Amino acid sequence: MRIGTPLSANSTRVMLLGAGELGKEVAIELQRLGAEVIAVDRYPNAPAMQVAHRSHVIPMTDPQVLNGIIMAEAPHIIVPEIEAIATEALAAIEAAGVARVIPTGRAVHLTMNREGIRRLAAEELGLPTSPYAFVGSAAELAEAAHRIGLPVFVKPVMSSSGKGQSMIDALEDAANAWAHAQSSGRVQTARVIVEERIDFDFEITLLTVRSMREGAVRTDFCAPIGHRQVQGDYVESWQPQAMSPAALAAAQDIARKVTDALGGLGVFGVELFVRGDEVWFSEVSPRPHDTGLVTLATQTMSEFALHARAILGLPVDVSQRDIGASAVIYGGMDAPGIAFEGVDEALSVPTADLRLFGKPESYERRRMGVATARGDTVEQARERAREAASKVRPVQG
Repeated sequence: MRIGTPLSANSTRVMLLGAGELGKEVAIELQRLGAEVIAVDRYPNAPAMQVAHRSHVIPMTDPQVLNGIIMAEAPHIIVPEIEAIATEALAAIEAAGVARVIPTGRAVHLTMNREGIRRLAAEELGLPTSPYAFVGSAAELAEAAHRIGLPVFVKPVMSSSGKGQSMIDALEDAANAWAHAQSSGRVQTARVIVEERIDFDFEITLLTVRSMREGAVRTDFCAPIGHRQVQGDYVESWQPQAMSPAALAAAQDIARKVTDALGGLGVFGVELFVRGDEVWFSEVSPRPHDTGLVTLATQTMSEFALHARAILGLPVDVSQRDIGASAVIYGGMDAPGIAFEGVDEALSVPTADLRLFGKPESYERRRMGVATARGDTVEQARERAREAASKVRPVQG
């Protein structure tokens, strides 16, 4: 792999589509390897824009505008970091040979829409999933919930981080769940998925890395990451999550099959439900995963370093170095340009570290930072990460 000099005629240009906190870490890792980074998002001063060589603010779902900025910047590699993108423009760019889309244009298109990836996993690949239905009205939602059996989860087909999700355990709640999904999805669409609530022991993210080794694609797995969610949004994560050898083998088999089907290079965040030795596929993100922020404390190479190396065609190392955990720091208020107190107290917690993302505007439940910590056990690491996160106090700027 040949990498040029940034801001020169021979630069290796990488465009991030989505410039949030995960993109910021990827941008930093790419720059460490000599890449020139262009960050694009729908709002100004997004986290990755603060470290990129250049940035642009555009409506990300407008294919004409997106195509224009790609043609103007002429990146060699395009790295989507969010779901709400005009994927049809990326498919055309890739087909024309203008740039390489990570992992592939098809993978980005399928995983942007829960309907596409669920049908691929369950109906084409035959992977175990919860019973589900896709519906286009509140009445269809109620009928599907009755057929599948309450309680059920309701999620917009295009959303992430819990946006628009709800659980209903009575059919009279169907109309409210439908309205919530329609008002909160990242992209306006009249489709939702209704799926049975599986009685699982825990859920994991299995970071799956496709990279080049001696001219062939190689698949590696990081140690499983356990996580706790509230209303579909991750609150804390830890690595490793203890699980039986049979469950781990099943999880890796599912992850390999779905990522092989999607193709391309890079990190995939494969989400799975586990009960005893049984494993069910839930979702997959073709990029670093928010629960994988814990790898900043645990692995020889974080998920962001792995992603940067894999997409540049460089060797990767998925080995775990330490036991660790992460805990989210929320904004706690709706205000622009907030400040943070207690950073010194947080960093006084043994092994603790922080990432304050630099988001220009805070919301009550917006993720504004994360604390990580290591420990001799998972529980000790979780306690330290939670303690460090609790010390950080968002205040009016």
